[in-house]
Amino acid sequence: MRKFGAILLSAAMVMSLVACGGSGKTETTAAAGAAEETTAEATEAAEETEAEIAKSADDIPDTMTSEDGTYELAFVTDVGQLKDKSFNQGTYDGVKLYADEHGLSYKYYQPANGSEATDDDRYDAMKAAAEGGAKVVVCAGFMQGTALDKAAADYPDVNFVFIDGWSLDKDNVAAIIFHEEQCGYFAGYAAVKEGFTQLGFMGGGGGTNDACCRYGYGFVQGANAAAKEMDETVEMKYSWQYGASFSASPELQAMAAGWYEAGTEVIFACGGSMFDSIAAAASANDGYVIGVDSDQSGESDTVITSALKQVGNAAYWAISKAYDGTWDEISGEACSNLGAADGATGLPTATWSMENYSVEEYEEQFAAVVAGDIEIDTDFTKCTDDNFDNVNLSII
Repeated sequence: MRKFGAILLSAAMVMSLVACGGSGKTETTAAAGAAEETTAEATEAAEETEAEIAKSADDIPDTMTSEDGTYELAFVTDVGQLKDKSFNQGTYDGVKLYADEHGLSYKYYQPANGSEATDDDRYDAMKAAAEGGAKVVVCAGFMQGTALDKAAADYPDVNFVFIDGWSLDKDNVAAIIFHEEQCGYFAGYAAVKEGFTQLGFMGGGGGTNDACCRYGYGFVQGANAAAKEMDETVEMKYSWQYGASFSASPELQAMAAGWYEAGTEVIFACGGSMFDSIAAAASANDGYVIGVDSDQSGESDTVITSALKQVGNAAYWAISKAYDGTWDEISGEACSNLGAADGATGLPTATWSMENYSVEEYEEQFAAVVAGDIEIDTDFTKCTDDNFDNVNLSII
C-alpha cells in the first residue's frame, strides 16, 4: 500500500498559518504564490492522494477489535451519518488509513442523540475516546468546539485534531480550516462555463456554519465571474432550509424537486447526507448536482463535479504530526489554513465529465488563484441578493 507521509506539506506545497479567534470566525489569508509548474504537480499529487485514500479506506473496516480493548486513534463524528459520502466519511478515511498503515488500533464515536446532540453528548464521546486509550482524537465539525475545549483541558495527554475548527489556544489541540470559498468559486464558475444558467445552492448548518457559508459565497462569486465573462445573467436560488442537521429528509427532497420542476438545472448540495435527497430529486427530474467535500461522482450519475477539500489528507497529515515529533508546529495558537496553494481545495479532474469547460481551462484558473491573480472574497456576510451584477440571487 502506498505511503502518505508527506501528503500535504511536500516541497511543492505551502502551508498557511493564521491566528484563529475563539469565536469560531476565521479570517482566511491569500494563498502563497508558487511556481505554476510546481502548483500543478502539487495539485495533481494531492488529488491523486485523496482519491487513493478513499479507495484504500474502502478496504479497511470501519470497526475493529483490539486485543487489549483500547483504541489508539479515535474519530468523533460531526452530525449526520458516518457514511455520509462526504465530510464525516472523508475525514474518517484519513484516520483509518493512517491506523492501517502504522498498525494502530482505531475506533469511531458518534455523539448520542444524532442531529439533536448536545455539547454534553459530544464531550461524552470525546471522554469515551480518551478513556478508551486514544492518543489522538480527530473531531469533525465546528459544533465540537465547546465540548472539545473541555475535553482537551480534562485530558491534557491526548492530542486533539479540530477539523473545521478554530484555535482553542491549547498545546494539545491542532485546528485545521480550509479555503472553501475557493472550491466553491471553482464549482460555480465551471457550472456557468458548462452552460448552466439556472443554479441552486442548498447548504447545511442552517447558515451558521462558516465552512458552508464560505462554500456558498464562493459558489455565487464564481458563477458571477463566469456570467460576466460570457455576458450572461444567471438565476440562482439559495437556501439553508432543511439543512441544519446536514441530513437527508423528505422535506429537503421535495424542496429540491420543486426547484428542478421550476427550471433549476443544477444544485450545489453543500451538506453531508443532504446530498442523498438532492441527488434523488435530480435523478427524478433530469437535473444535475454538484457534490461537496469529496468527489461524489461515483454516488450518482447526476453529479457534474464536486467542490473538494481534502479532509482525508488533512486528518492523515495532522495525525502524522502527533507521531513524528512536530505536533507543536500546528497546535496551540496557530490554525492551519489550507487552500489551493496546498493542493487542499479544487475540483476533481480524474472524473471530469464537463464538455464545454475543459480541464486545461480549469487548471489555468486554479494557477491564477494560487498566484493571487484571482481574488476571492471571504466575507460571506456580503452574500446578499443585491451584491452581484450577473447573478440574480434569490435567498429563500
